[in-house]
Amino acid sequence: MSSYDNKPTYTDEDDELEFDFINDDYGFDEYDSILDNDTPVNSSPDDNNTKNSSQKPVTFWSEVLSYVKILVAAVIIAFIFSRYVIVNAEVPTGSMKSTIMEHDKLIGFRLSYLFSEPKRGDIVIFKYPDNEAQNYVKRVIGTPGDVVQIKGGQVYVNGDLLEEDYLYEPMQNTGIEETYVVPEGYYFMMGDNRNSSLDSRYWKNTYVAKNKIIAKVIFKYYDGYNEKFSFRKIQ
Repeated sequence: MSSYDNKPTYTDEDDELEFDFINDDYGFDEYDSILDNDTPVNSSPDDNNTKNSSQKPVTFWSEVLSYVKILVAAVIIAFIFSRYVIVNAEVPTGSMKSTIMEHDKLIGFRLSYLFSEPKRGDIVIFKYPDNEAQNYVKRVIGTPGDVVQIKGGQVYVNGDLLEEDYLYEPMQNTGIEETYVVPEGYYFMMGDNRNSSLDSRYWKNTYVAKNKIIAKVIFKYYDGYNEKFSFRKIQ
């Protein structure tokens, strides 16, 4: 429950055998003696015809079919991987500056919280509580049971000042103290660019349920500011 009633409005929309058989006959017979005397063995025409008929010619269409099979398999694997393992996301706004810049492209890991809980400081991709058709990227500030207070332009969690060296700039002091008690199974989110972030402070549905957290952001692979591929771990 927030004591901050006069909330400013922000518009942040972020938020793919053949086997050779070997004659291992160790016995000695007439055939072996012929081979030992270096006498050539002539195969019959029937034997040659049998060998030739067993070799199927590779046609153009069989070659095409093999490539199609490979392509289909790659598409299926890519679909499963992106659907159940990773998230590929582009951030359209600057609400997470300077950790994540406008148009940066990120990879999130969907299985991060399969056997563990989100931790304070994690950057996550989740369903926006006020409109689940949209996905947002924010930092976890409050975990279940935490008391989050915002006063004097700073954030306190359970009475302790939160050290935040990742902030883009100091948060504006509105002169109003805000207090939030995070319910069990929910999380309180804020952007690193506090003065330009539509986050838990301003949402109608203040908190994000754990089952609405899609993935934990792992790394950035594209630098939107410099418009080039750039790999960097996000934390």
